[in-house]
This record gives sequence, C-alpha cells and structure tokens, in this order.
Amino acid sequence: MSNWKKNVKFGATIFASTLVLAACGDSAVPGPEDTASGTEGESSGPQVEEGDTSTLMVGMTNAPDSFNPFYAPGVAGKWVQRFMYDSLLVMPEADQWDSALASSFETEDNQTFTIEIDPEANWTDGEPVTADDVAFTLNAIADPEVETTLGTSSTLIEGTDDAGKLAEGADSLSGVEVTGDKSLTITTKQPVDPALMKEFIGFNVLIAPEHVFGEIEPSEISNSEAATQPSVFSGPYTFAEYDNGNYIHLEANPDYYRGAPKINTIYGKVMNGTTLVTELQAGNLHMTAGGGIGMIPTQDVSILEETEGIVVQENPSFNGQYMIINNERFPDPEVRKALIHAIDRQLPVDNLLEGRGEVLASMYSSASPYQSDAVEPLEYDPELAKQMLEDAGFDFSQPLKFGVPTGNAVREQNGNLIQQALTEIGVQVDQQNYDFPTWLQTAQDMDYDIGLMGFGHTVDPNVSSYIQTGASSNNTGTADPVIDDLLEQGIAGTSFEERFPIYEELSQYMQDQGVLAPLYSDSQFSVQVDYLNGGTNEYWAGSLHDVHEWTLEPQE
Repeated sequence: MSNWKKNVKFGATIFASTLVLAACGDSAVPGPEDTASGTEGESSGPQVEEGDTSTLMVGMTNAPDSFNPFYAPGVAGKWVQRFMYDSLLVMPEADQWDSALASSFETEDNQTFTIEIDPEANWTDGEPVTADDVAFTLNAIADPEVETTLGTSSTLIEGTDDAGKLAEGADSLSGVEVTGDKSLTITTKQPVDPALMKEFIGFNVLIAPEHVFGEIEPSEISNSEAATQPSVFSGPYTFAEYDNGNYIHLEANPDYYRGAPKINTIYGKVMNGTTLVTELQAGNLHMTAGGGIGMIPTQDVSILEETEGIVVQENPSFNGQYMIINNERFPDPEVRKALIHAIDRQLPVDNLLEGRGEVLASMYSSASPYQSDAVEPLEYDPELAKQMLEDAGFDFSQPLKFGVPTGNAVREQNGNLIQQALTEIGVQVDQQNYDFPTWLQTAQDMDYDIGLMGFGHTVDPNVSSYIQTGASSNNTGTADPVIDDLLEQGIAGTSFEERFPIYEELSQYMQDQGVLAPLYSDSQFSVQVDYLNGGTNEYWAGSLHDVHEWTLEPQE
C-alpha cells in the first residue's frame, strides 16, 4: 500500500476481525446482491455420509441465477461460475493478486498490459487455453448483441464506448492484440491504476472457450446450451447437474493445471437461513457459502458460535444495503433527501443486526480505503423531512410504490421500519414484496418509487455499474453529468493518492443530490466445520482462489 491512510484502513480491517463481497461480489462483479432465503422447510437432495472426506457440502440461501460466464446479475451465479471458469488472476486478499490463467500480467506505462497465459492451462476437452480465448471473451463482452453484466470491465479497454460496447463501425477491440498462442496485450483508453485493471479485467472477467461460444450467434449465447448446461471448463471443477432451486452438483477436474482438486465432489445446497443453521448443527453441511449467498440469520449466529465443532468468524464487508430511489419519478433532490432524513438508519443496525454492522454514509463501508471520514450520514430528522417535502410541493395523497425483496429477514424487517417511518410523516406507502428475480426485473424496468437493494462492491472504488448514465445496474435512473465526470476522473487516476479525493467528492455530491439512501453494511460470517482446511476468507470474493487445495480431515 502506497499511502498511510490506505495502510491504516486495511490494517484496521484485518485487526478488527478474523469481506466479503459479494459479492455478490460477488465481488466480485458489481451487481445487485441477491440475499434470498432459498427453499422452505427441511434440507433435501444429496446427503453426505459420516467420514466421507471426498464430498463437500456447502449451504446456500439463494440459488445461482446463471452459469453463463458473460452474464451474472447476482452474486450466487458468479460464485458458482468461479468453480468452473478461471480468471486471469485470483485475489486471495483485498488488493493482492496471484496468477491463475495469466502467468504474468505486467505494464510499464499503466496503459498497455502484457499478458502471458499459463503454458499448462487447458480446457477440459483437451484444447489449450490460448490468448485467442482471452481476446474472444473481451470482444464478446463488448459485442452489443451479447447479454452481459461485465460492461464496467470492458469500458476500460481502447475501442469501446462509455457503455463498454464496441465503437460504432468496429468489429473488434482495437485495444486487444494477440501476439502469440499464449500472449497478448490489452491497451486501455488512458493510463489507469494497475489495481483497477487487475481487478476489473484480471479478476472479474472469467475466460470463456472460443471454440465453444464462438460457434454460437452472439445474440443466442445467453439461451444456448453452452450457457445453461455448460460442459467445457478451465477451472478446478466441472458442472455435473443443477436441480433447480435445490442444489448444484460439481465434480473435480483431475487435469486442472494448478493441481487436481483434493475434494472430488461439491454440492451447493439451497435452503432457508433457519434450515442452514440446523443442518450445520446436525453435521449435514461443512460450510456456508458466505457473502450474500450463504446467509446465517443474525439472531442465530450466537447459536453457531456456541456449537462444538463449528468455527464462526465475523468479517467486515465491502457490500451495502440501500434504499434506491427512482430519480426519474423524483427529479428534485430535495424530495429524495427528505425521504432519507425520514429514516432512522441506526435502528436496524442496533436492533435487527444486534450491532453486527454499520450505518453507511456513502457507497464505501469501513472495509474500503475509499471511505471518507468527512462524509457523514444525513441525520435522522423526521420533522425536517416533512417540512422539506411540503416546501417541495410533494403530493402526499399519492402512495409510494415500495419494492421489498423477500428472503433476507433483516432487510424485510427494515422495510417495515421504513414504511412506518414514512407513514409517520404523512407519506402513504404501498409496500410490495417480491422474490429477488422478480424485484430485480421490476427495478430494471423502473417500475417502482423506492425499494430495497443490496449492492456487491469491489475493492476498487469504481461504482460506475450502479450510477453511471445507462449502466447495467443503474436501477435508480441516475443520469447526472457531474457524476459521470467524477467517475471518469476516478478511472483516470493511476494511484490511490490521485483517486481518493475524487471518490470523496463523488460521495459528498451523491449525498447532496440524494441519489440513493445508503442504509447499512452488515457483517459477513464465515461458518464451517473445524476439520475443513480451506473455506471462506476475510476477503470473501477471493475465497475460491485455492479451492483445489481444500481438504476435509476429521479427527479420529
């Protein structure tokens, strides 16, 4: 770390806990964080036999939404994809990278990056992983006909427009040049922070096999068998089956170039949070998926902390929960800020999270070195909120359509608190509950007034996917040239020292405009049996970097 403040913030994060996306984040690819609770009732499907060290049972509270390496709107889909498809780099700790498909990823000028592909890397059908696969993947992401959630990554590359798509009239990216079977260069539009490039291109982009996806019409990729029932992989595990909404079954890739996995079979079993707890206690699960996809109800964490043989670690998160506001329906920032002033954001942290979280002032939590102490949350002041609405000529007779996704118990309960708070200042609220996929589509269609959404954030502070005009996950309808300009300045910075004041200004401007309401960032919990060597890291999104080395070693 090149800056004292940056060192202190990361050091404090590590010292204070034993991150997690997800994200979704995923990291984590930027995108809405699905924290649905999965299926009801008891766990069903495959069971592990006592003493079996070849099968890993993982608890998930929401199902994967995609096996398509170009498209993962939720963190669960991206997490599962990482078992099957490798990225150029892995990220075992925040802001630290190791080699995966790329044996080297270097730059001398922060603009042209030279990449060498591991000579031993092969697809599971025996074909080598080549520089052409990388070039194909990046060009596919930039193809306007390909459905993708990776536009924020491709927008860095020379030859794309502001949405990360090919420049008009171009049929390939001018910034991607294959120089050999296992070598290529990627040139960005301008010099960038190498950390940005390594995370958004090196880590976030999963490389797809050209000889499989290249045979499919770009517009048909998302519905193709290769995307829905994949069969060719570069990662440590292969797709075996998916019982929709119940479990995902993966099998080891014995020819994995980084070493054959020591655990042969992995099941990700989908269940609600309460069942997840009982299944861990009963010994039917080895770990939770963590992040936004293996959620232990906060009130049940202490139960597992006291369960013999279970190890629980509480970690800070880069992710956040937000009340999104439809900026198209409410163009007046004073109205948007009034809605924020009406909400007691400390209440859910203290009561619903039992103190295991923090109130957010911006899109950066305390886990991020880009959180600014100068930006504080708007104060809770219902009288001020009501007066601001009256001054703005707000129509109190028109109910607000309030979208709340089901599954995350804390988020649902906070929805009730928000409805009550707004009602107390005279705002009528029509709360509508949705399963997460339906809510995500509703938000993307802008068919709401206010709503609750979890965002999975990256370590890098680039939040373009949520607030840049026209971005893939811009569900607030934000179209602000000041925000767009600050985002461009942030990307153009080549060091933490250059970029921090830009994102600090962005955070303050977003608050001044009331673009959305940052609510809270809840702690993430790593929960696993004490005989699993491996599992979830403090930096959740990078936890699978060494999954091929994990072992189960029960004590005799």
